Amino acid sequence: MFSTALKHLIAQEVQDLLRATYHPELPEGEINFLLHVDGKVYDAWTNIRNNGAAGKLVPEELIRNMSK
Repeated sequence: MFSTALKHLIAQEVQDLLRATYHPELPEGEINFLLHVDGKVYDAWTNIRNNGAAGKLVPEELIRNMSK
């Protein structure tokens, strides 16, 4: 749904937003997250994760769009 460059930009913005909370339960370094975005139609969706989590598995329910 989004270009790779836009996914990297979104991931960095989310990372910065999470760091800015200074929440005590977040790690000091890379914050691992997975953001699922549904588009307007059934097959328009994407998963965005932190830039350091490229090798981590995505839960099955986020691979298939569940918002029929």
